[in-house]
Amino acid sequence: MAKLCFDYGHGGEDGGACYKGRKESNDVLSLGKAVAVEVRRHGITVNETRLGDATIGLSERSNFENKSTYDYFISFHRNAFAPEKAKGIETYTYLNTGAKSKELAKVLQTRLVALGFVDRGVKAANFHVLRETKAPAVLIEIGFIDNTGDNNLFDQKRNEIIKVLAKSILEVLGVSYVEAPIPTQPQNGQVIYRVMQGSYSVKENAENQVQKLKVLGVDATIMAFK
Repeated sequence: MAKLCFDYGHGGEDGGACYKGRKESNDVLSLGKAVAVEVRRHGITVNETRLGDATIGLSERSNFENKSTYDYFISFHRNAFAPEKAKGIETYTYLNTGAKSKELAKVLQTRLVALGFVDRGVKAANFHVLRETKAPAVLIEIGFIDNTGDNNLFDQKRNEIIKVLAKSILEVLGVSYVEAPIPTQPQNGQVIYRVMQGSYSVKENAENQVQKLKVLGVDATIMAFK
């Protein structure tokens, strides 16, 4: 089975980009660990360069990756420029990277842009964690932390972002994404699981999907989540 290395940028004494009390290091740690849970649910091994708010140097990150063999190395970041002056998603590969890195970068970029982020493109850069790691590597900047619009998207569409990242990674690994079962209230000690079909930010779209499923004889209902 595939094996991945997740790298959550900054941490500890290095908060990364910060804006109005918000830290890049916290955002990417929380998001990345949630993506790891989704990917692991499909039988994929995920090792992480940090598990908490720890200070980890660039060499420590690449050395961690170099100790094993991975199918991909993925570094999670958030961007910054000047308050409210820039926004969007951009994904990086190394300067002379191979086809695998380019493929993953393109899929990640395309899927996240579809959630409403501005498309800043797939780019190449001489970043340490892209240059010094052995596996096909990408670094993704998930919106600008110093842009209110991007922060709103990051927060309001958090679950969708997590799913999109997991789906994209699984796609390039050739693994089909399976929705997580949603447990209902247990009866007599028994846990019952429902399979969720789709998530929608517009209620009308959810209602239309419920009607389609009922026509097919599928018991369907709408459950709201915040």
